[in-house]
Amino acid sequence: MPDKGGKFERIALIGLGLIGSSIGWAAKRASLAKHITGYAKSQATRQTAKRLGFVDSVAATARDAAANADLVILCTPVGAYGALAQEIQPALKQGAIVSDVGSVKTAVLRDVGPFIPEGVHFIPAHPVAGTEYSGPESGFAALFDNRWCILTPPPGTDAKAVEKLTRFWQACGSNVDYMTPEHHDLVLAVTSHLPHLIAYNIVGTAADLEDVTQKEVIKYSASGFRDFTRIAASDPTMWRDIFLNNREAVLEMLGRFTEDLSALQRAIRWGDGEALFETFSRTRIIRKQIIDAGQDTAAPDFGRVNKP
Repeated sequence: MPDKGGKFERIALIGLGLIGSSIGWAAKRASLAKHITGYAKSQATRQTAKRLGFVDSVAATARDAAANADLVILCTPVGAYGALAQEIQPALKQGAIVSDVGSVKTAVLRDVGPFIPEGVHFIPAHPVAGTEYSGPESGFAALFDNRWCILTPPPGTDAKAVEKLTRFWQACGSNVDYMTPEHHDLVLAVTSHLPHLIAYNIVGTAADLEDVTQKEVIKYSASGFRDFTRIAASDPTMWRDIFLNNREAVLEMLGRFTEDLSALQRAIRWGDGEALFETFSRTRIIRKQIIDAGQDTAAPDFGRVNKP
């Protein structure tokens, strides 16, 4: 087992987009690995990652990347996890930790768990951080600073391995919390998945309007619609996989949202200003609490400009 300070001899990043590249930068910033190797399906992506320097080497296959690694992190869209886990299974060494960065967790346990050999520690994780950008050039070391990383270790997971991964994420700048996979998926359905679904839908609605031209939508975008377009610009492959793999929790939250939206619709129709004011006042408190918790920043670039 690697030392207790969150450092590893060899880290393998399977997937070299925004999250994978940011892990590489954060790990280098904190000197968390003697060697970081990476794999991406595209040779061009692998070459870019090597040129940028957040990995020390690249591998032509996921299996080659995972060989001899002490920490293997799956950083691709979750829909690819099962096939990748099957591929790297023969290469995983005893005592290694296998983790991930997916926004859903029950599906990860279902798809990856069966391929984890005895003696290898499987600890699903979700760093709750990101931007609307993707690709190896979009990552930066500060992405995880003061953000939360949620670990969902299965029952019976080695406590030392959990502590090891905890220290790794803390050294990357994250706060760490622990949940069951089921609770994680319900929480994220509210805080992340449903907002993205709404953003995709409202931007799509605006694009399909016949009485308002697309040129007008773009020209007169107020801050509300503009912010929706930022969210809706997120990686479509990643979000397709998230919704397909967290469908039960998302549909449950979507049902609640639809009921609440109907209540607002009635209040507007019947001129119930008191109901509208009460709702808007209550939701305003949530915004203040998010700011007070340090989960928002006044910086317009949210750290994107000052990479590594």
